[in-house]
Order: sequence, then C-alpha cells, then structure tokens
Amino acid sequence: MVSIEDYGTFETAWCPGCGNFGILNAVKKALAGLDLAPHQVLLVSGIGQAAKAPHYLKCNCFNGLHGRSLPPAQAAKLANPELTVIAESGDGCHYGEGGNHFLAAIRRNVDITMLAHDNQIYGLTKGQASPTTMQGMKTKTQPYGNPSESFNPVATAVAMGCSFVARGFAGEIDHLAGIIQAAVRHKGFSLVDILQPCVSFNKVNTFAWYKERVKKLPKRYNPADRDKAMATAQTFGDEIPIGVIYRRDRPTFAENLPTAPRAPLARQTPDPEALRRVMDSYR
Repeated sequence: MVSIEDYGTFETAWCPGCGNFGILNAVKKALAGLDLAPHQVLLVSGIGQAAKAPHYLKCNCFNGLHGRSLPPAQAAKLANPELTVIAESGDGCHYGEGGNHFLAAIRRNVDITMLAHDNQIYGLTKGQASPTTMQGMKTKTQPYGNPSESFNPVATAVAMGCSFVARGFAGEIDHLAGIIQAAVRHKGFSLVDILQPCVSFNKVNTFAWYKERVKKLPKRYNPADRDKAMATAQTFGDEIPIGVIYRRDRPTFAENLPTAPRAPLARQTPDPEALRRVMDSYR
C-alpha cells in the first residue's frame, strides 16, 4: 500500500504561504490514493517556481525547457504506456511559451495529465503579466495596467474538445486531490488548471480573493454537456466554479497510431532482419 510518505519530504525554495505548497500536498495525496508507487510515476516540468514541484517529490522527474514540458511528457508516455505521466508547470510556462504545445496536446490526446499552477503572474522572474493575468492589473512591467484580455485556458480546452477539463484551487487540497485522481484515471489528455495565489507578486488574486469566489460544482452537474461546460468555463469573476467541467471519451493518439508501442520499448526485442528489409527497400 502506497503512502504519502513514500513521496518524501524536501526543503523547498518557495515563499512562505505560496499556493504551490497546497498543490504539492494534493499531488502527493492523489498519487498515494491511486496506489501508484514512485517508480510508476514520471513528472515532467518546464521552468519556473511551479516547475520546481517535481524536485520535491520522490519519483521519476524530467525538467524540460521553458514552455516545453508537454513534448517530452507525450514522448515518454508513448515510449512507455505503463507509466503514469504528469506535466506540471505554471501558467506562463504552459500557456505562454508553451501555448502552441498546449493546443497540439489537446488535438493529439496522448494519455497524460497536465497540471497548470495558475497564479496569474510570472513568479520566478519577479512579477510580469502572464497570459492569465487579469486585464487592468498593474504589474512591474505594466505599471498602467495589463492592456490585454486574459487567456482562458479552460474555455479554450472545452472549445477544442479536450477529453478532460477541470479547474481546481490550491486552498481546497482534498477537493483538488480528487480532481487530480480523476484526471489521471481518465484515458486521454487531461487538463487541470489550478488557481493558486502568488503571495509575493500578485496582491490581487489572494487566498482571501479566491475563497470568496470559488464554488464547487454541484453533484448534479453533468460534465458531458458541452454547452453547459462552455458556459461554466467562461464563468470567472464574482463566482469561479471548480471541479470537473468537461469530460468526453475519444480515441487516444496511441489508439489512432498503428505503430505506437503497446508495451514499454525497453522490453521489446529489436528485429535486425526487419531493419535490413527496410534498408534494402531504399536501394
């Protein structure tokens, strides 16, 4: 039986009170609840404060480039279908530098989970506006207020037919752990956008600000209703719904690709004769 302690305890570089702590605890709780041992899990990250999360977990870890966590995460899953793969990074990393990979991952539907630590600011580089920063918010590089409308990743994912779309909150650890478990169990690409305060550089979207607004979706909510899911995804202001917003079944990338490995590549035996036939075909 896997326990939370199996994932270790580490000293972090996060600011005291950072929302990342709640997300880290929720991830540990989710993985232990799924009875996944550390060697069965791979966390892939980019660059940023959120991307440090895999450093504080005793499991397989791969650090990619800024905004580039999704390509190696998808490659790892295709190379080893038995591995539970989670891409974990911040809103700037996933939706800014990595925005193109985010859209491509939704289309491909590789069976991985993406956790976005969405603090609506660039925390590591000291407070610039990110894609999800609210319009009009003043930052160090936008002293007159952010002139751009904020990017809504949840609505974008629903519009593109992403097979699993959810929003969570770092202040609701047990609820968030349940969402992460559902995302990992889901067969296909799963997005979990996680609202989390940045106590150093975002003085607007604080714990108190979120606590007044986040509302758990009722049990009667139907995530298969796409029209309702879109309306829910676009609700962000005085009320912010959290939970599984949209879910649908669709074939994964591997199921649509006849040559995709059905077992880990490491356990497959090369066939020199097959390679020779391929090489001879080019003569």
